[in-house]
Amino acid sequence: MLRVFFVALLSLVIALTSAAAGRETGERSGLAAMPIEELMGVEVSTVLGASRYEQRISDAPASISIITSQDIKRYGYRTMADVLNSVPGLYVTYDRNYHYLGAGGFLRQGDYNTRMLLLVDGHRMNNNIYDTAAVGNDLILDIDLVDRVEVIRGPGSSLYGSNAFFGVINVITKGASHVNGLELSAEGGSSDANKQRATFGRAFGNGLEMVLSATRYHSRGQSLYYKEYDSPATNSGRSDGGDYEGYSSFFTNVKMAGLDVQAAYGSRTKGIPTGAWGTVFNDDRTKSIDAQGYIDVRYHRAFRDNQDLSVRVFYDYYRYDGKYLFDYPPLTINRDLAVGKWWGTEAFYKTRIGDRHTVIAGLEYRDNLLQQQKNYDDSPYAVYLDDDRGSYSLGAYAQGEFTVTERILLNLGARYDHYKDFSGRLNPRAALIWNPLERTTVKFIYGEAYRIPNAYELYYSDGNVTQGANPGLDPETIRTYELVLEKYVKEFRLCLSGFYYDVENLISQQTEAAGVMVFANTGRAEGRGIQFEMERKWRNGLAGKLSYSFQEVTSNQDGVEFANFPKHLVKFNAFGPIIRNWLGLGVEIQYASSQRNLNGTRDGGYTLVNATLLSEKTFRDLDLSFSVYNVLDKKYSNPGSREHVQSDIGQDGRTFRLKATYRF
Repeated sequence: MLRVFFVALLSLVIALTSAAAGRETGERSGLAAMPIEELMGVEVSTVLGASRYEQRISDAPASISIITSQDIKRYGYRTMADVLNSVPGLYVTYDRNYHYLGAGGFLRQGDYNTRMLLLVDGHRMNNNIYDTAAVGNDLILDIDLVDRVEVIRGPGSSLYGSNAFFGVINVITKGASHVNGLELSAEGGSSDANKQRATFGRAFGNGLEMVLSATRYHSRGQSLYYKEYDSPATNSGRSDGGDYEGYSSFFTNVKMAGLDVQAAYGSRTKGIPTGAWGTVFNDDRTKSIDAQGYIDVRYHRAFRDNQDLSVRVFYDYYRYDGKYLFDYPPLTINRDLAVGKWWGTEAFYKTRIGDRHTVIAGLEYRDNLLQQQKNYDDSPYAVYLDDDRGSYSLGAYAQGEFTVTERILLNLGARYDHYKDFSGRLNPRAALIWNPLERTTVKFIYGEAYRIPNAYELYYSDGNVTQGANPGLDPETIRTYELVLEKYVKEFRLCLSGFYYDVENLISQQTEAAGVMVFANTGRAEGRGIQFEMERKWRNGLAGKLSYSFQEVTSNQDGVEFANFPKHLVKFNAFGPIIRNWLGLGVEIQYASSQRNLNGTRDGGYTLVNATLLSEKTFRDLDLSFSVYNVLDKKYSNPGSREHVQSDIGQDGRTFRLKATYRF
C-alpha cells in the first residue's frame, strides 16, 4: 500500500510540474520571495523548533502541525494530552496514572514518552531518570499559558540529540503582551474537578517584560469498575476513591535587553485505581507523586550582517515518589524513589550568507549531577534498590539552508553526541524542498535519530520481584523517509504525506519466564503510513480541519504486527460563530480503529465527540466556556501495560467543564 501511495504522489508531482512547464509562467519570484501563505492572503505561519530559528513552515525541513492558543480555547483542551490527541497522526492513551503519546503508529507499553522530545520555549523537559515527556497534568506548565504548540514530525536528533526519535514538540509560552495585566481563571466540572489560576503580565516602558503565574487543581476522580477484580474480597471490582488527582504549578518569565530568565515548578499527586503491579485493589494509599522544576537563563544578541548569537545556562530538578500498598503479608507500603538533578549550557550561532543561504551551528553540554533510584519497604524496612549515578553528554551540531534555484531549497544538517557510557553518535538529516508551482510545496526528507537507554531501563530493579535491571542495553536507532505534498487551492490548505521508518536495537519491556519484567534490545521494527489533511478558514469566523491517517508497525524479524496502535485515525474540528463576536461553538470528532492488546485480543474502535460553547468578552473582559467531553457517552478502552492485570483500561464517559476567565 505504501509503495502505491508513493508512486501516486510522485506521479501527481510530475503531473503538476508538466502542467507548469506547459503554461506561460510570466514573471516568477523565488521561494524566499513568495511564500505560499502570502499567496493565500493570510497571516504567514512560522515555526521555531524545526531549525532552532524562526522560518516559514513551507521552508522547514519537516512535516509540521501548529495548535494555537485560540484552538485551545475554542475546543476546550484541558491538558497537553488533549492538544496532541487532536494532531493528525498522533494518539494518546491513558492508564489512569499517566498519558502516553504514540506517533507513526509506535507506542510501546512500559515507555514513558521517551521517543518524543518535549521543549518549553526551547528548554528540554524530558527528565534524566525516565526520559519522560509529561503531557498530562504532570506537565509543569498550565495549558492556559501556552501561546502555541509546534509538532515537528520525524527524527530531530540532528539538532536535539537523544529522544527526538519520532519528533519534537516545542511549546511556546505566552509573553507579557498576551496577558497585559492581571488574569484570574476558575473552572469546575465532573468528579468535583476544580482549578484556579492567577496570572500577571506586563511590558514596562524601560524594556522590562514580566509574566508570573500560579495554578492549583484537584479532582476526586471517578468510581471505576474492573471485571478482573469482581469478587467480594475486592469490593466486587469497584475502585472507589482511588482515582483522585491534584497538582499545583508556578511559572515566571522575565525579559530585558536580550536577557531571558525563565523558571517553573510543578508537583502532581495521582491515585492509582487499577491495582497495578499487584498492589492492593481499592485502596487510596497507592499513588504516584511527580515534581519537576527548572531555571533557564538565556542571552540573545543580534549583530549586523544577519548574525545572531544565543547562550543559555539551565538547572533542572525532578523527583518521583511512588507509594504502593502490598499485602505480602503483612500489609506494607513499598516506596519507589527517583531523584534527578542536572545542569547544562548551550551556545547557538546563526548567520546569513548573502541573501540566499542560512547556516547555524551550536554546542551543548549536559551534566547529570544525580540520577538516583531507590526501592524499599516502609515496615518492616527492607531495601531492594539503592542506586546513585551521574553522567554527562556533549553535542555539536550544524545545519545549512541553501537556495539552489528560485524554486528549490536544500537543507542539510548533522549532530555528533558523546556520552559518558556510550560511544559517539552522528545523526544526519537532509531535506529537498521544491516549489514546482505557486501555492505548492513538495518535501523529500531523510533523517536519522537515536535514543540512549535511560537510567530506569538500565538500572531499575525492585529485587527482581516485578522488575529487573539490564545494564547491557544498547541505544536504539531509526532511519526515516518522508514525502510531503502541500497545496493551497483558493482558501483551502491540502496536505498529503507518506512515511517509512526502520528501527534497530529496539528497546522493549519483556516478561521473563519467572514473571519478572525487564527492558531488552528486541531487534527491529518497521513502520509505514500515509496521511491526508484539509483545512479552511472563512472570513466570517468559520474554521474547519479534517484529517485521515493510516499507520502500521510490524516486527522486521517475523512480520508480526505490534500492539497498541490504531491503524486508522480520523479527526475533524470545526468552529463557527453563533452570535457574531460574542458566542461560538467548537466541535471535535475523533475516530480511532481497534488496537491490539498484549494478550492478542483487540480493543474495539471508537468515535468521540467533544463540544465547547465559548463566549468571549461577555461582560467587558470576561470569557466563559462550557465544554462537554465524550458527548455520546461512548464506552471505550485503551490497552493496558504489563504491570496491569487488565488487558484494557476503561476511559472516561461523558464529562463536563465550566470555565470563567476575567482580565483586569
